[in-house]
Amino acid sequence: MLFFSFFKTLVDQEVTVELKNDIEIKGILKSVDQYLNLKLDNISCVNESKYPHLQSVKNLFIRGSTVRYVHMNSNSVDCTLLQDASRRGTFKLLLLS
Repeated sequence: MLFFSFFKTLVDQEVTVELKNDIEIKGILKSVDQYLNLKLDNISCVNESKYPHLQSVKNLFIRGSTVRYVHMNSNSVDCTLLQDASRRGTFKLLLLS
């Protein structure tokens, strides 16, 4: 749930999603679900000459299992909050073992 909570904080921000098939798509993150499926608006393909069929697409649903990386602006990430959340998650795992 840590990643789901983290991505919820990025809603309405610009992200670049790199897929496992090497397509990079830039757009505004509109929603994310518990499976880390993403909905993007105002998308553009980073390498449009290689993928011309994506030029007419404006909204996109991306299945979470096809995502390799999500790049975001470093200003949109609260590192302190993320570090605290990961420590709490690690502490819970230690208690459960």
